[in-house]
Amino acid sequence: MDIDWEGDCGVLLRRHAIAQGYDDRTLRRMVSSGELHRIRRGAYVPGPTWAEAGPVDRHRLTARAVILTAHPGAVLTHVSAVAEYDLPIWGVDLTEVHLTRPDGLAGRREAGIVHHCGELPSHDVVIRNRLSVSCPARAAIELTTHADVEAALVSINWMLAESLASKPELERYLDSFKHWPNSLRSDLVIRLSDHRNKWPIESRMGYLLWRQGLPRPVPQFEVRDELGNVVAILDFAFPKHHCFIEMDGRIKYLYFRRPGESLEEFLLREKRREELVCLLTGWVCIRLTWDDLARPAITARRIRALLSRVAAR
Repeated sequence: MDIDWEGDCGVLLRRHAIAQGYDDRTLRRMVSSGELHRIRRGAYVPGPTWAEAGPVDRHRLTARAVILTAHPGAVLTHVSAVAEYDLPIWGVDLTEVHLTRPDGLAGRREAGIVHHCGELPSHDVVIRNRLSVSCPARAAIELTTHADVEAALVSINWMLAESLASKPELERYLDSFKHWPNSLRSDLVIRLSDHRNKWPIESRMGYLLWRQGLPRPVPQFEVRDELGNVVAILDFAFPKHHCFIEMDGRIKYLYFRRPGESLEEFLLREKRREELVCLLTGWVCIRLTWDDLARPAITARRIRALLSRVAAR
């Protein structure tokens, strides 16, 4: 007998399993065999799905199990809404599911759920994967209230780059929620947000440069050849300092490789691209990785020293 999962949610509730002819003994056997994984009391997902899922996908599945059994008017909000938009999430606590419920009961934490009290206007709620979630712009502001600035930028910059929300839209929500806790941090996040820093490694680098008081770079700087053709787009450029930064992350090697191109061929193409940029501009390149982001003070000193050396030429 095939399981009829809950629409697009990928979650099986006990009551629906019983209605399909399963019983508790069968469900326990399927959990023991690994066919199912019990994520909460009375809620299951396919065992292989859970085993292969990363932290964000596990949070998403848990949040779906929560909302399917919550108050009928409840809405997934904060990081739990962000997860439903397939945005990158970094440095945010995923151990608790966030939902907002309109029943008037006080907000509280219990059993891995943060219950926020409030009623969302209809225009603040959208249906995604058959679930009620806060709209992208509101979810972004909600995220800033419990994630730090750097972590919030990772998700919000991607949201802007994918046109899920616009900066003016974020600013309008920010003005509406200016009395929320941590709204000063929310304002800073929106001011620092930049759709050009789409990738998480770029968002974090942009934050590092600002936090360490380095000169403001130009993200996604276009380099053109003698005929005016764009031959490269640099992650961060310091035109006045004749220097540029290129970020090396795993996603870059996966996303930007051409069909059939080996890693060795990709790295060689990247090397030739860098050489061409240096030849055309006379600038110096500094390459940084995720490991460099974990040492912000050291990385900042390295960048500052390079900028000074190049400027002294």
